[in-house]
Amino acid sequence: MCQYGRGYKYMSRKKKELATSLTFSSFNDEDSGELIQLIAPDDDEGISADQLPDLLPILPIRNTVLFPGVVIPITVGRQRSIRLVKNSYRGERIIGVVAQKNNKKEEPGFDDLYMVGTVARIVKMLVLPDGNTTIIIQGKQRFEIIEKVKEEPFMTAKVNYLDDTFPSKNKKETKAILQSIKDSANKILKLNPEIPQEAQIAIDNIDSPSFLTHFLSSNLSADVEIKQKLLEINNGAKRATLLLEYMMKDIQMLELKQEIQNKVHTDIDQQQRDYFLRQQIKILQDELGNEGPDHELNLLKEKAKKKKWGTEVREHFNKECEKIMRMNPAAAEYPVAMNYVEFLIDLPWNDFTKDNFDLKRALKILDRDHFGLEEIKDRIIEFLAVRKLKNDLKGPILCLYGPPGVGKTSLGKSIAKALNRKYVRMSLGGVHDEAEIRGHRKTYVGAMPGKIIQHIKKIKSANPVFVLDEIDKVSTDFRGDPSSALLEVLDPEQNNTFSDNYLELDYDLSNVLFVATANTLDTIQPALRDRMEIIELTGYTLEEKVQIARKHLIPKQLSEHGLKAKDVTITNEAIVKIIENYTRESGVRNLERLIGKTIRYVAKSVAMEDEYQKRINPEKVRDILGAERFDKELYEDNHTSGVVTGLAWTQVGGEILFIESSLNRGKGKLTLSGQLGDVMKESAMAALSYLKSNADKLGIDYRVFEHYDLHIHVPAGAVPKDGPSAGVTMFTSLASVFTQRKVKAKLAMTGEITLRGKVLPVGGIKEKILAAKRAGIKEIVLCKKNKKDIEEIDAKYLSSLKIHYVETVDEVIEVALLNEKVKNPMIFQINEPVSTISSN
Repeated sequence: MCQYGRGYKYMSRKKKELATSLTFSSFNDEDSGELIQLIAPDDDEGISADQLPDLLPILPIRNTVLFPGVVIPITVGRQRSIRLVKNSYRGERIIGVVAQKNNKKEEPGFDDLYMVGTVARIVKMLVLPDGNTTIIIQGKQRFEIIEKVKEEPFMTAKVNYLDDTFPSKNKKETKAILQSIKDSANKILKLNPEIPQEAQIAIDNIDSPSFLTHFLSSNLSADVEIKQKLLEINNGAKRATLLLEYMMKDIQMLELKQEIQNKVHTDIDQQQRDYFLRQQIKILQDELGNEGPDHELNLLKEKAKKKKWGTEVREHFNKECEKIMRMNPAAAEYPVAMNYVEFLIDLPWNDFTKDNFDLKRALKILDRDHFGLEEIKDRIIEFLAVRKLKNDLKGPILCLYGPPGVGKTSLGKSIAKALNRKYVRMSLGGVHDEAEIRGHRKTYVGAMPGKIIQHIKKIKSANPVFVLDEIDKVSTDFRGDPSSALLEVLDPEQNNTFSDNYLELDYDLSNVLFVATANTLDTIQPALRDRMEIIELTGYTLEEKVQIARKHLIPKQLSEHGLKAKDVTITNEAIVKIIENYTRESGVRNLERLIGKTIRYVAKSVAMEDEYQKRINPEKVRDILGAERFDKELYEDNHTSGVVTGLAWTQVGGEILFIESSLNRGKGKLTLSGQLGDVMKESAMAALSYLKSNADKLGIDYRVFEHYDLHIHVPAGAVPKDGPSAGVTMFTSLASVFTQRKVKAKLAMTGEITLRGKVLPVGGIKEKILAAKRAGIKEIVLCKKNKKDIEEIDAKYLSSLKIHYVETVDEVIEVALLNEKVKNPMIFQINEPVSTISSN
């Protein structure tokens, strides 16, 4: 704004008080205000030449220049300035006022000041409640610093006083320039409605050329450097000419502004109004030292300089920052944009942990944490070996497939340890929204990135071991198919440019080692299954479980319960009893719980200082855990026809099961019981059809099928059963019951059959073999094509078993059925007379 002056003495008393109060209220810390400054009344007391001292105390001021004849209020806050003011106010009240070159300098020296200033008299001094001191000073005469005397307790200098030389105001040139200055001032007043009307009165009543130039120079809308330049000019005509030049520039700027405003003719809308208000608040916050929104953005920019991201990401970040700078902080999208750039900063771009290529160390870690699981250990060592030889190998996509509790998830942690990488796990069980994988677009309220990118950000590494737990339990609904979204994540040819909807940039996942876990492959989408390297983790044998309990579970439970190895000893026989009579699982999860319960029994006795049995044997296990929960499935005798032992696979491992067949007089009706599934029922029908078509080979009178009802039952009727692998078992059971021949003792079998009598291979062979061994089986009948599965099983688990490989059911009958009939064979009656079916 422009500032007003000499007309002050022509105002009414009320206007003077109002103008003075307005002026005094807007200055801070030795700063001049922006309101109109005042020129002293003519009757104000002057300073004679003999009153001007050679040495002057120097008061530095910021943001303004004091001119002779002008009155301004100043608030002083610096200790040196306060000492100067108080000392001068007690004396002659004469001080030298000089402008600072750098207004940010808190404690300026002589080198920080201009050499030309203005002598001023302190008119009044006010001490404010906050401790600051406000003074009203009146400019008198210009001076020049010629010698620096001292800087403490305040600056003092030797000065030379400067006189103004101005041509007589009666000269035409003087009159012309003064009139031009007044006309320019009046034009500025008309173009700028913010200037009070009193300013025009003041200008019209100034007659002195020197006062007029000082007044307008003081109130010129210009920087301190320009005002100081005007102050330093001794020739009044030159000063007036330069002043007129600056005023003409002001007029041009104001006219251009008015022209633009006239063209637009639109009111500032609410958003623009808020923007201008926010800008003013920002300026006030800067003055007060508060941190505004720009401060936070500047901090993010500083962090961005240290990021290892590519050109595309950097350009995108800078573009987002520019967008934020143009945005109103009160707008709804402002925090969304800020959260986005913060997320870009926090995401690890090309931040990798260094792989440890010590293969022996990696194998040692894997062996220490997990017993067995040789195939997956070999795969990890192979990956490390190739990575060591060729550093740019992409991370493999592994899928660990097997029953619960065999260590699939914990194996991920061990892999991370072995590779010296960070570990992160994401559970996919129950995930049914595609946005969980790909994220939401920023335009949605509450938008978030997908869980893949979120976990990468959380772990702060671009190459972690990433476990996708329970990938077989991903579900689908109207919100999308997460398993289809995983196709990009788990494809090594695509995941180097993984696109998250929230991120809007391609992110490289090719360095991540993904390890998926699943209990079954049936529910995994075929395209997704094809992208993963399937590694099957079969159930543990009894011997393996004993070793795992001895090496891992018992030490872990002792540590968790505050006991030492000397406090308790659990015998191998006790561990075997827990496994066989209290658990029914392929893994060791329940085994660990029961060992924990046993350890807690000991911990209670130790804590209560009671006597207790340190050696836990099978009898003590029963005392601690109670009655046995499961009866061990053992082979039963072969005294009854139609009872054959089969082998089955369950999610908790292998089991033996019994197929029972019986005949009674009727009309050839077939009954199936034992909660059998459709596939198992069809196996029974296929077995019966083949038996009927080949009855002559077994010496069976075909008429028996029409006069006797057949009932096939599989015990444990509350447990659902399904699958084709009981086909050979059912055929053998039917052949036995119709021929009344004995089944070979301690024999079990598994395999699918066809109507042509072919035996087909089945799965779960290892689990079935282990179940047979636990049940005391000595011989097993398998399809010849399952021989490859037997070769993958450790030879020590097969030492006591004899395996018969067959291709047809005729070979099964040769192995399974004895020529000896059962005790008290059934006599079949077909019409009359009574006949006995021969086995010949």
